[in-house]
Amino acid sequence: MPRRRQPTARQARLGAELQKLREAAGLTGREAAAALGTDAGRLSQIESGVAGVSGETVRRLAANFACADSELVGALVAMATDRTDGWWEEYRSLLPTPFLDLSELEHHATFYQDVSFLHVPGLLQTEDYARRVLGHRVPQLPEGELDLRVRHRLARRVILEGDRPTSYEAVVHEAALRIRVGNRPAARNQLTRIVEFSEADHITVRVIPFDLDDFSGADSAMVYVGGAMPQLDTVVRDGPHGTAFIDAEAQLGRFRTLFHRMEAASLDPARSRDFIHQLAKEL
Repeated sequence: MPRRRQPTARQARLGAELQKLREAAGLTGREAAAALGTDAGRLSQIESGVAGVSGETVRRLAANFACADSELVGALVAMATDRTDGWWEEYRSLLPTPFLDLSELEHHATFYQDVSFLHVPGLLQTEDYARRVLGHRVPQLPEGELDLRVRHRLARRVILEGDRPTSYEAVVHEAALRIRVGNRPAARNQLTRIVEFSEADHITVRVIPFDLDDFSGADSAMVYVGGAMPQLDTVVRDGPHGTAFIDAEAQLGRFRTLFHRMEAASLDPARSRDFIHQLAKEL
């Protein structure tokens, strides 16, 4: 297979998982490459995601690494053989790569969990809200690029509104609901839209109110995306230097615990819906 100039996050993840299996088997790259009948450089390219790999090769590597987890091997084979030409490809070379990697990750998600403290989660944003948030950056985006980013953000909602919607749960702090992004009618429209989303069977929205005692989890904003099996889950976090995709097993466990804590601190779905509806009525 030809070398890739820039592997996607999903392709890099496949390589990283193969590297984890090799290291768990106690094999060096040279030893694993010899067992496969190739050279260490080629194996390094596979593990970095720069070189593609066939499903048959994934199975051979797993066998050489003594991996007896057939479910994991099957999931890795599926990643290797996936040739999805997703809707996000129309934005390639037009938007930064993390935007496309997130869309691909969402496309393959088995479930989706969102924790937000300062903004309404991206998948629940109205067009007006998204435009104002994305347009606030410094330096200001050219109008054409801003339009692309807004259109891309709205297109991501296909995982909520498509034929096979993904199970979605959002935990949103009251601060994000009260911060007025835009004027009163725009803010009311955004809150009403969240209520409408929350009425779908596959969408759960929970609110963490201001008056909660002893709450110290405001640094726990994240997106947690379920993979084909728990060890293939991914956490996405935005930081001052860009978007980070986190997949280390210890970190995944930490963020699972954090999400459950945020969930436990929030109002139940029915009370949360009433809470948001009341906020909208106050505007």
